[in-house]
Amino acid sequence: MATTDLKLVHNGEKSLPEHVADQLMNLIRTQELQAGDKLPNEFELAKQLQVGRGSIREAVKILVARNVLEIQRGKGTFIARHTGETKDPLGFAFCSDQFQLAFDLLEVRMQLEPWVVANAAQHATEEDCKKLLDKCQDVENNIRMGINHLDSDKAFHRAIASCTHNVVMPKLIPVIVYSVDLFGALTRRSLKNETIIQHRAITEAIMRHDPDTARDAMILHLQQNRDSLQLIKEKLNQSKEKENTSI
Repeated sequence: MATTDLKLVHNGEKSLPEHVADQLMNLIRTQELQAGDKLPNEFELAKQLQVGRGSIREAVKILVARNVLEIQRGKGTFIARHTGETKDPLGFAFCSDQFQLAFDLLEVRMQLEPWVVANAAQHATEEDCKKLLDKCQDVENNIRMGINHLDSDKAFHRAIASCTHNVVMPKLIPVIVYSVDLFGALTRRSLKNETIIQHRAITEAIMRHDPDTARDAMILHLQQNRDSLQLIKEKLNQSKEKENTSI
């Protein structure tokens, strides 16, 4: 990777490592670095920024915590696979009622994802469609082999977001990804056949560049998820009532 002249870091309100982290972010943006690209080594960065290697290490730690960078031992520092995306940026894990959280997340997704798939159908390129089809097939293969399909399911939703070519949409993915994980945990991944059928319908509509059908398919998918979640919650409540009665 070609080196870039970086601005000298000065002390101010931020700490020196935070300033260095800002300059590394500027490097990533100006060089248009992508996931998997490697940064210059610690010595080179320290020389360019005219700061100590310790400050570089602390700055890298800051960006690793933000999931902007990742360290591969023995290889170096690279742009993270899902740049800037953290598992739980909004602190959903601290919600005491996980069932209610699951319903609330589905409510948000009902407002968001029908628009996303319609937009994806309008803007997806041929290459986007190939990648989406591959992700859809990965979900189906994992389900048929009895493998936990949630990681491939999340990759499928990321692929849909990429099809929109909207720079904001990938930043909202953590909400969808968390919802997929939570729904899978609460339902014990029970909607296997439904997932295959509905993902196919969404994928085929996007590949046909049919926004209306894509939107309808996503609405049906989310409605079925909500109905299944409601049924499971009712069964759990009934079980609790029987236990309380027997005491």
